[in-house]
Amino acid sequence: MNYSDSYDIAIVGGGLAGLCAAIHLGSHYKVVLIEKKPYPSHKVCGEYISNEILPYLNTLGIYPFKNGAKAISKFEMSTHTGNLIQAKLPMGGFGISRYTLDQLLFKKAQETCDTIQDTVTSIDVKDVASAKMFQIQTKTNKRYQAKYVLGAFGKRSNLDIQLKRSFITKKSHWLGVKSHYELDVPEDVVALHNFEGGYCGVSQIENGSVNVCYLTSFKSFKAVGDIGRFQKEVLSKNLHLKRVFNEGKCLWNTPLSISQVSFEEKEPVKDHIFMIGDSAGMIHPLAGNGMAMAIHSAKLISELLINKDILNEENRTTIETDYVNIWNQTFHSRLQTGRRIQRLLLSPTATKVSLKAAKLFPNIVPAIIKKTHGKVLI
Repeated sequence: MNYSDSYDIAIVGGGLAGLCAAIHLGSHYKVVLIEKKPYPSHKVCGEYISNEILPYLNTLGIYPFKNGAKAISKFEMSTHTGNLIQAKLPMGGFGISRYTLDQLLFKKAQETCDTIQDTVTSIDVKDVASAKMFQIQTKTNKRYQAKYVLGAFGKRSNLDIQLKRSFITKKSHWLGVKSHYELDVPEDVVALHNFEGGYCGVSQIENGSVNVCYLTSFKSFKAVGDIGRFQKEVLSKNLHLKRVFNEGKCLWNTPLSISQVSFEEKEPVKDHIFMIGDSAGMIHPLAGNGMAMAIHSAKLISELLINKDILNEENRTTIETDYVNIWNQTFHSRLQTGRRIQRLLLSPTATKVSLKAAKLFPNIVPAIIKKTHGKVLI
């Protein structure tokens, strides 16, 4: 079997985690990044990022505020009926579209590693010349070898089926929808508005447009069956969302949507592949920090691989164990908190009670936010 090239590290998937890892590792090893979609493109995403990862992005040569990112310092949340609470974000964050951020990261990644647009169809690990090597095949029938592989292929992939990952066999009942709007909203606020069966995030991004992204149960959506009607008949029962859809001008012909969004637990390492970003685990969007977690996971694996002698095969087991431990120490409690918050907010009664408690004790909301965010990365 002929191979196009051999690498120290192959990164399968070029989202936030894959691109950051490619930039970080590409200065130390021979790295290839394989992504199936062209850059740039829009993705279903809340497009708010905690400032915890800002110093790390800067070390990679990425400066969001020089590219129009909006500084966000306030948070507001409303119940299904529109009752509102407001709070300051303990750390703050920024709003920037995935279209812009992915393009910035991709251009930087091109400087440090090989980047290939193709679809990976299989990843197999073999003993080649007495050293463990991965054999990667793509849709265009190209083949690559790598000593280590990072799985950054997102929320769910055909590769998850090939790897027989347990979460992929469980049906998910969540649907995500996103679009950009022309709408007058404060640029320093990220808002989370609840509706029957889900919740919707609203915040400004780099060009003054407003990102509107919501997650809903498929059961709730199926009762209506049409995005336009669903926004008018279900989301708009919340007065804040009614204003969004009545006064906002949608800037896209068709909203983006994604189904089968899974929040099940996933393995950080599967068949010797290091999972990063959404491939390793997703926090509920209402926690507002999935993008920061993806970038943080890239930092964790990059530093681990740089600090170890990955060319020494005997180190592989130690590296895998260390990564699982550090991933769980960093993210496990945050994911659990996200699940608890989601169960709470999807109950109108519990949300109403929680809102009253938050108004009586204003420090509750910032304290909860801290539990879904990490410390500033240096």
